[in-house]
Amino acid sequence: MSLIKAHIIERIYKEAGISRVKATDLVDLVFKLLKDTLSQGEKIKISGFGRFSLLNKGQRLGRDPQTGMPMEISARRVVTFRPSEMLKEDIACRFAHRLDQHGKENTQIPPKDGPTNALRSFMLNTEE
Repeated sequence: MSLIKAHIIERIYKEAGISRVKATDLVDLVFKLLKDTLSQGEKIKISGFGRFSLLNKGQRLGRDPQTGMPMEISARRVVTFRPSEMLKEDIACRFAHRLDQHGKENTQIPPKDGPTNALRSFMLNTEE
């Protein structure tokens, strides 16, 4: 399952005790702020979560996946995300036991319960 905007709104509505309309407005405002910041060429750092930044990619030669013929890929600017160390550790702690010796995940095994340092850091607004 993917986390979609509607799920975020619903969770804020339930957990923060505000109306769905206000939760929707809040989520829309946060996403607008993120988009505006990135479109101005600025980085975004969310403590305990990660960093969004822009990367300039130069023109290069690639292949058309349908024909296999060489084609030129134009220069462009892309958004990148780098998770914080806390977020990576939290994910590793909760899910590492589900991997076998070949790296294949057994999704039938539930994630481990445990402290989520990334969430705690984010909620307390502390630096990594």
